[in-house]
Amino acid sequence: MNQIRHTLAVIVFLVSGSAWADTLTIRADEWFPMNGDPFSEQPGYMIELAEVILAPHGHTVEYRTMPWERSLTMVREGKFDCVVGAYIDDAPDFVFPEQEWGINKSTFYVKQGESWRYTGIESLRDIKIGTIGSYAYSDEFDAYVEANKQSSKVQVLKANNALEQNIKKVLAGRITATVESDLVMEAKLKEMGLQGQLVPAGLLSDGDAMYIACSPAKESSKHYVKLFSEGVEALRQSGQLKTILEKYGLVDWRAGSTKP
Repeated sequence: MNQIRHTLAVIVFLVSGSAWADTLTIRADEWFPMNGDPFSEQPGYMIELAEVILAPHGHTVEYRTMPWERSLTMVREGKFDCVVGAYIDDAPDFVFPEQEWGINKSTFYVKQGESWRYTGIESLRDIKIGTIGSYAYSDEFDAYVEANKQSSKVQVLKANNALEQNIKKVLAGRITATVESDLVMEAKLKEMGLQGQLVPAGLLSDGDAMYIACSPAKESSKHYVKLFSEGVEALRQSGQLKTILEKYGLVDWRAGSTKP
């Protein structure tokens, strides 16, 4: 009888353990250095954080890119597990970890030599602005976009390469400005060989927390975000967070700077 109980206990342990030893699916549009080409040696620091945090628990990560709006919809429906690079305002119904995975500064960019500068919502009324569909920027700016998206003042793109298209539109004079994370814009301009051709023209926000955010439709999300909350702090204490960020030319956002 004791042998039977022991055997049953082992089976229960193996089944319960394997239930969590699964593959976490991540979807998001490319937003490097947070997340980039899934097949690159630099898939994005948030992807590497997820992989390193989950590996000791027997989980693996399967990451692919798709447009942001579609990513949110499919994760919300439970078809995939998580998105990365999300603000709470992007998907307030999602399950978020307690600790953020970065701080972002949303910045307006214009063509070198352009005199326009952002000084508040009123300063947008005489220019054309390019944005990316379903991104949450700020309550006031989002309301402006919603109110003007059918006019020529606001152009909203929904595509994996939306940022690249907006950059080309600014350079071609089809729009005056676009708004993007300073980290993302600097990385994209470098990739495109366009450093210095677009310049900052004012901050929309000077510090928005970014997260990995998981599906509200999946019970497993609570398990994952608990690992993510504990894991990022453990990596910070061990120095591994510093190592991962340095690979992307970044420093710990809690150190008071986003660039070395």
